Amino acid sequence: MSVQGVDIAGERVLLLPHKALYWPRERLLAVADIHFGKAAAFRAQGVPVPHGTTMENLAALDAIMAEMAVAHLVFLGDFLHAQAAHAATGALLAWRARHQYVRMTLVRGNHDRHAGDPAALLSLDVVDEPYHVAPFAFCHHPDFPAGTGHVVAGHVHPVYRLSDGRDALRLPCFIAGAQRTILPAFGAFTGGHALQPMQGDRVFVVAGDAVFSVGKITTST
Repeated sequence: MSVQGVDIAGERVLLLPHKALYWPRERLLAVADIHFGKAAAFRAQGVPVPHGTTMENLAALDAIMAEMAVAHLVFLGDFLHAQAAHAATGALLAWRARHQYVRMTLVRGNHDRHAGDPAALLSLDVVDEPYHVAPFAFCHHPDFPAGTGHVVAGHVHPVYRLSDGRDALRLPCFIAGAQRTILPAFGAFTGGHALQPMQGDRVFVVAGDAVFSVGKITTST
């Protein structure tokens, strides 16, 4: 695994190929848009989508927590996809028991407001955005106004298009700007949206088990 260390708001953080951000000083792991139960919600509507995405997401979290010393896990919104996602609570409880000493916080996103808060037995602190751990303001939406703190958010599921003129790839990406950092969607069944970075943003793409710098955007949009 190849991580990318970057300085954001005067703090050193690590961008992980698991599509998560790790802040070593606070031993804090941030993940965005995990969307537990999304596939089940689609199946409930008769859409034939794969099984096993909840366990895939939990296994990915386990992999990170086996490698990093995580004291605090912050979910940047859209923890549950819909009300039907509460059916996954059994698997989540078993996973939570394996990490009972890790503090966990959910910053509510738009899907969480429709799905309802997770079961109390999961022992998540559930808060509204912005959630402050200075110098950062952990949010779901990336468009909080200046003065909030350096916003760390998700919501838009960013991907970046790489092209060599003949072929093109759409890769999940982190976008780090002066006022905000946007994380890719962590969930295994989430898709992505091409997001045009702003001038001065740094873009880091996730390719396999590595994170690569695309560089700083030097032209305005």
